[in-house]
Amino acid sequence: MGTVIDSHFLALTAIVTVGYQLLFFIITALLKFDKVTDFAGSTNFIILAVLTLVVKGSWHFRQVVLSMLVVVWGLRLGLFLLMRILRWGEDRRFDEMRDNLGKLAVFWVFQAVWVWTVSLPLTVVNASSRNPSIEAADIIGWIMWAIGLFVEATSDQQKLVFKNAPENRGKWCDVGLWKYSRHPNYFGEIFLWWGIFVAATPVLKNAEWLVILGPIFLTLLLLFISGLPLLEESADKKYGNVSTYMHYKRTTSPLILLPPALYGNLPGWFKTSFLFEFPLYSRSLPLENW
Repeated sequence: MGTVIDSHFLALTAIVTVGYQLLFFIITALLKFDKVTDFAGSTNFIILAVLTLVVKGSWHFRQVVLSMLVVVWGLRLGLFLLMRILRWGEDRRFDEMRDNLGKLAVFWVFQAVWVWTVSLPLTVVNASSRNPSIEAADIIGWIMWAIGLFVEATSDQQKLVFKNAPENRGKWCDVGLWKYSRHPNYFGEIFLWWGIFVAATPVLKNAEWLVILGPIFLTLLLLFISGLPLLEESADKKYGNVSTYMHYKRTTSPLILLPPALYGNLPGWFKTSFLFEFPLYSRSLPLENW
């Protein structure tokens, strides 16, 4: 079907993303209804995947597979987060935003940037006319996606079951995959999107390699802005004076799944340099506890 606005669909996907997020921003601002926030983000990925696949109309095998992988991820995450927030009630992230239109607008702008940027590898693949044979990078990328989705979905479900059990009220989750990582769901999400990028590489040429900014942006976002820092700070404030929590934190990797016996015995410099145990994840702890 040819070119729409630009040959790589960058403008098209930007316009669609801004419009979609603007719609939900208006709903949230007018109705003070924030239960659809994560659903709006996840489904936006699905819209971009299907839109770029259909508009290009090439239907190359690689394009179809990668689009399906993103759709499956978006549907799973979107429905999970929607059902969870409907069950748990209000999203506490918006406690300080509901009556502050400026802060609310910044959040929605950031969500639009997140969707558009992380989708870049798939967007460029679906816009491309090149169709090289399936190679090792495709298979490796698909396997990475499958592992990442399994880890993300499993850890999400394990934490949901843990939190819903009355006997676990007021406790931190340390069961299942959470024994091996303090944030296995984020590890899964980061890993699967790097898999999407790896599977896109056979098509990329020249400046198209800049789509690596997608998984890089996601990784930096979760490591330093909206993911680990916020949750680590919240947990430290709640449990920072609990000795068993401090043992869990010292012996459990912040992101990559590792046996506690191994991680707990690694030197601090190694954890910081190679395993993402950054000082900002402990800034809310009393110094004597850390």
